[in-house]
Amino acid sequence: MKPSYDLDKIKFATDRLTFEKAVGLYEYGKVTQIEEGIGNYSAIVLGTKPYRVSVEARRYDYGHCECYLGQNDTLCKHMVAVAIHAVMDGKKLSEKDKQLVSQATCSGRLEELSNAGLSAVKKSITGAMKYIKPYNGPSRIWFSYQSSLSEGCNRLSKIISELPVSEQTAKLLIDLLLRLDDKLCRSGVDDSDGTVGGLIEETVQVLKEYAKLNASCTKAFKMLKDKETCFGWEAPLLKL
Repeated sequence: MKPSYDLDKIKFATDRLTFEKAVGLYEYGKVTQIEEGIGNYSAIVLGTKPYRVSVEARRYDYGHCECYLGQNDTLCKHMVAVAIHAVMDGKKLSEKDKQLVSQATCSGRLEELSNAGLSAVKKSITGAMKYIKPYNGPSRIWFSYQSSLSEGCNRLSKIISELPVSEQTAKLLIDLLLRLDDKLCRSGVDDSDGTVGGLIEETVQVLKEYAKLNASCTKAFKMLKDKETCFGWEAPLLKL
């Protein structure tokens, strides 16, 4: 039985501390007696004591653990470790597998994307944007909703951080910023904790780095002329 999720899903949807602890449990062989059930995986995870843990094959954040967090319906490191085992099937994690990107940064690499590369990046951005959606549910799904926003922003942060620096990619990021701004202003996204706003600020800083490395990138900033945004994030880019 193959799980519906992959390692990227686990990385992007889990907070950094929980993921890193889960990786430690997996790498040190603490996930034992793994069994496949009907639509789920179960195991004994060796923590401060042995914990019985189960996670669904459909959603890794649905399951049970005997630890304090698990008994209070909170995703814990033991559940995430079992999910990692289900995905990796006991194989070794590479350094790239363990690498987390939760903040957008400038790659510093000067080059343009090929047409195929540009198309692939646009597709990835569209996929990540689906997690940044309107909030229109009952209060009980609030935390699940916030997790969705975080996952979308984490996915976008990774994409942004891997982009080469050029006028071409600067235009791509300006378009992304305008789409995020539209989601905040007109699409019902509830960014109470500032997750999406934080990504916008980081992306603006990335574009400022672009301008330092390649002056032609500032031509892309003209796309912002006469645009009215929610928070005025475009002002420092227009100055450049």
